[in-house]
Amino acid sequence: MIIDTHAHIDGPEFDEDRPQVIERAKEAGVGAICIPNINPQGVEKMLDVCAQYPDYLYPMIGLHPEDVDSNYPEALSALRERLERPNPFIAIGEVGLDFYWDATYKQQQIEAFETQVQWAIQYQLPLMIHTRSAHKEMVDVMDRYRGEGLTGVFHCFTGTQDEAAQLLSFEGFVLGIGGVLTFKKSKLPEVLASTVPLQRVVLETDSPYMAPVPNRGKRNESAFVADVAKCLAQVYQVGLDDITEATTDNARRIFKKTPFLRS
Repeated sequence: MIIDTHAHIDGPEFDEDRPQVIERAKEAGVGAICIPNINPQGVEKMLDVCAQYPDYLYPMIGLHPEDVDSNYPEALSALRERLERPNPFIAIGEVGLDFYWDATYKQQQIEAFETQVQWAIQYQLPLMIHTRSAHKEMVDVMDRYRGEGLTGVFHCFTGTQDEAAQLLSFEGFVLGIGGVLTFKKSKLPEVLASTVPLQRVVLETDSPYMAPVPNRGKRNESAFVADVAKCLAQVYQVGLDDITEATTDNARRIFKKTPFLRS
């Protein structure tokens, strides 16, 4: 079984053919898909989609850094209210820092991220962390909570050997590896092979974004995670079964409260 630990399958990009997309994922060996939330407005649709595919789609809850603005306290309040009610959420995510396009709300992003890190501690849920052009600032926040038992995924890792080593110093975390691994000019294979043990990696698509080769440039979908797994087997010079077993075990270790643990 392969677990796609990060896919936006609740998004509008899949409204026309979601059942077919899920069927293709199952045929590709994907046994579970984890769905990050990005803002309060998307929570109920995400939960509705997940309810249509019980024991297959698993929702998270969080405020994405690109959705942080001056009204972020209200957004967090709405999410917190939903989190405090009975819910099926498996993680706090997608949260983090992103200063790539616009750093206007840099301080607000940091404050929102730190609040949600505190939620992860309070509710004993793993974090799904998004970081772009903000590695130092993200690590600064996380450093304040070392020893608090945090776990989670550093989503869409594409960094350097030094950055990988720094992230792996957070013992409860793994790196999310997706389509960038397969890109011709990617340095990620070298970084993983030299620095990252297979026991610290999980698979993801981030669909509909960043489809792996041979589908680069197309809409990404969970079935394509199999292409990432094949490339990862080449990187670590092991069999494909070794990759699927290891990455699934890693996902189970992170998402401890998730029903696919018992599959």
